[in-house]
Amino acid sequence: MTRDALAFALVFNVALASALALIPLARLLSFRFRIISLPGGRRQEPVAMPKLGGLALFAAFIIGVLLAQLLPVERGDPNEIVRVTGLLLGSSLIALFGVIDDIWTMSWPQSFLAQTATAAIAIFFQIFIEFFNNPLTGAQTDPWPPVVTVALTMFWLVLMMNTVNLLDGSDGLAAGVAVIASAILFLNSAARQAPPQTSVSLLPLALCGASLGFLLHNFYPARVYLGGSAWFLGFALGALSIIGGAKMATILLVMGLPLMDLGWQMVNRLVHGHNPFRGDRGHLHFRLQDSGMFTPRQIALGYYAICAVFGFLTLVTSSQLFKFIAFAIMLVCIAIGFVIVGRFSVLRDDYDSSS
Repeated sequence: MTRDALAFALVFNVALASALALIPLARLLSFRFRIISLPGGRRQEPVAMPKLGGLALFAAFIIGVLLAQLLPVERGDPNEIVRVTGLLLGSSLIALFGVIDDIWTMSWPQSFLAQTATAAIAIFFQIFIEFFNNPLTGAQTDPWPPVVTVALTMFWLVLMMNTVNLLDGSDGLAAGVAVIASAILFLNSAARQAPPQTSVSLLPLALCGASLGFLLHNFYPARVYLGGSAWFLGFALGALSIIGGAKMATILLVMGLPLMDLGWQMVNRLVHGHNPFRGDRGHLHFRLQDSGMFTPRQIALGYYAICAVFGFLTLVTSSQLFKFIAFAIMLVCIAIGFVIVGRFSVLRDDYDSSS
């Protein structure tokens, strides 16, 4: 086994084992301090569920990242330690805010401020978006002015935090998508970059192992929830896509369905005069559950398949134009699917009210 392969195996397996070992402790603390999701909530859980499971995922990720910094692998980014520091500090802060939300339920303005503060830490430690790859030419754009860089990075990180948070409404959904997204980021850095970004690739690999360990306890029927740590998971994915060389196009393809769902539902709430930041059961996974046609297990597997297919496309082609076209086609297909699901929901409601 080569040195790099050994590093990959160590980081992944240590993160995985750490998550599996820490989840029983997280469950114990949840019940001990009554940090639980009561039956009949928005997720309509039949029994009380522990909400601190995401802390085990967070701790396992931190352990994996720290281990990665100790391994003798090639490091090509002179600012890597600065960015890793920002990743660790930002992850720790948003994980703390997630626990606070689990205990006291923060309002949406408070949540937004917490997410903005976390994004600010990342930016301070040089985790920011400086350029894009032009989808028509494949060439990098010129670096933007600082105000544009800060605003765009803020938007990206807050968007990812909220996207993963909305995914955490059905068993296994958020963690499973995170496994796929982080695995794609790892493969991009470790296998597709020339030369390979070995040290950087260990970071999403740590998240992949930690997320998989959590998923084994969160897949339907779940025994533990992410709780407010869904924000941490979204921040980690968003930050890692930047640290890995501005791989936003990769994450956009992998996360296209949940991102579209977030935007669709916010517009739908505004159209009906509702608060766009207030949670409800209008998201796609809730609608599919409420239709009675799909189980949470089937919904999760369907999401995994869509995310994996479009993530695979980022690995088999280097054409930015092809990725742009694939993303546009995906958005059109998803929009058609939303219209069909929405129409079915209206017909079902009309039938229920007339019977």
